[in-house]
Amino acid sequence: MANQSFDVVIIGAGPGGYVAGIRAAQLGLKAAVIEREHLGGICLNWGCIPTKAMLRSSEVFHLMHRAKEFGLKAEGIGYDIDAVVKRSRGVAKQLSGGVGHLLKKNKVTTIMGEATIPAKGKVSVKTDKGTEEITAKNIILATGARARELPGLEADGKRVWTYKHALQPPHMPKKLLVIGSGAIGIEFASFYNTLGADTTVVEVMDRVLPVEDAEISGFAKKQFVKQGMKIMEKAMVKSLDRKADKVIAEIETGGKTEKQEFDTVISAVGIVGNVEGLNLEKLGVKVDRTHVVTDEYCRTGVEGIYAIGDIAGAPWLAHKASHEGVMVAELIAGKNDVHPVKPESIAGCTYCHPQVASVGYTEAKAKELGYEIKVGHFPFIGNGKAIALGEQEGMVKTIFDAKTGELLGAHMVGAEVTELIQGYVVGRQLETTEEDLMHAVFPHPTLSEMMHESVLDAYGRAIHF
Repeated sequence: MANQSFDVVIIGAGPGGYVAGIRAAQLGLKAAVIEREHLGGICLNWGCIPTKAMLRSSEVFHLMHRAKEFGLKAEGIGYDIDAVVKRSRGVAKQLSGGVGHLLKKNKVTTIMGEATIPAKGKVSVKTDKGTEEITAKNIILATGARARELPGLEADGKRVWTYKHALQPPHMPKKLLVIGSGAIGIEFASFYNTLGADTTVVEVMDRVLPVEDAEISGFAKKQFVKQGMKIMEKAMVKSLDRKADKVIAEIETGGKTEKQEFDTVISAVGIVGNVEGLNLEKLGVKVDRTHVVTDEYCRTGVEGIYAIGDIAGAPWLAHKASHEGVMVAELIAGKNDVHPVKPESIAGCTYCHPQVASVGYTEAKAKELGYEIKVGHFPFIGNGKAIALGEQEGMVKTIFDAKTGELLGAHMVGAEVTELIQGYVVGRQLETTEEDLMHAVFPHPTLSEMMHESVLDAYGRAIHF
């Protein structure tokens, strides 16, 4: 395959890269995808998918303990952490294999190896058979990101873990410290806490889930505390003293420093882009704080080189990467109806218990941008389906432009909200107003009725609250 020429070469086969390859091939372009590790990238192998499989196990475990509430009997309830992990890895393997099948089906060339770009239009790949030189009219950077590690808090895989270690734990934590309360941190905190670990979460910002609407964060925190988690906000882990069977953490909060002992630490303090070894600086591709700088169409400023997904910056979400992959493939193919991805229209989902989901502006952001707003709320306890499910803790919040009725933002916490949020995503994409949502007939009995009621509440018309 040496010296082959392609219309587009994608470096990285995560949810951005493999989707870009498939879409390019659908449009008649000769495409190749280069991957150094796993087809499907971090998302399918070490992120989105295996974590959801593990969280599902903890959710079922939680429900088993509530059997009596539902008129059921369950005795001798327990878990096998190795079996939980085995199921999670099996799910990831199945989907990773599916990606390979999709690439082959769409006649996208797959090359396993490590790529660099020696010059514009050239890609060099180190494979287990040697080095292959490829000519590419267009190059898409889709190399993703990895866990950020802070000095002194580096993972060792034994007592201090990143998300990868937490997905294949060498032991079940008894006393767990989670550093960082973004989506990754709070999902692992939720998983291990549900299985019985004494869990403490340390967050440097003034609230957990800091990118979410403050009201939603506050509600979620109350639920986490009710479940037994200890939440430390405006706090920082200064150092970790590692012993054979424990870690002593020095935690600073409120101007005071205290030492606490844990047997396991999970560091979830953000990510850094995989920009090394690609020769980007010599090519003239601008990199800012480990992320490639692009315009709204993912163009790097160097002709024929694009960057999508995590390497191109926030929001660091798989669905954003996939959408960008499609957009860039269509741009390269010369389609004239290509629309840039709008970050404020991309939903964020966190699969803790209770789930959290949002799209658009928070209440604070809407006010900061100068909007006069109308805000609606509806609690899960006012919804028949939520009560029937035994999931009465939650809330739906909607934010509208008071002048135009535009849906500015929607924020939810509670059971299955990661599935519900898509209704508001579609609404924003269609430039829906409050009137459209009010006139829509939502099915009964469903959790989605709360979305309708929250809209009504923003205009003083809620029926069931």
